[in-house]
Amino acid sequence: MALSEDEVRHVARLARLALTDDEVAALAPQLSAILGYAEQVGEVAAGEVVPTTHPFALADVTRPDERAPSLSREEVLAGAPAVEQDRFAVPRIVAEEG
Repeated sequence: MALSEDEVRHVARLARLALTDDEVAALAPQLSAILGYAEQVGEVAAGEVVPTTHPFALADVTRPDERAPSLSREEVLAGAPAVEQDRFAVPRIVAEEG
């Protein structure tokens, strides 16, 4: 499929790309070649091939969600650089509207 320079300009405008005339002239045959390759892929005789989302069967690799012992609040907050009201104290990043 051969693209005209006007079609390349149209695609560039849709993609919000500013192309010079030289770039349009250079891209027209390249994009035409890409579309030609896409047409070739579409011609592959794959009528009997079952569509797949992944080439290999996948198994669930997550573990069960089970409770386990963890650090106490005091142990966690002991390593914090700043603590306020039993929570990590962090710098304010959003200003309050007044």
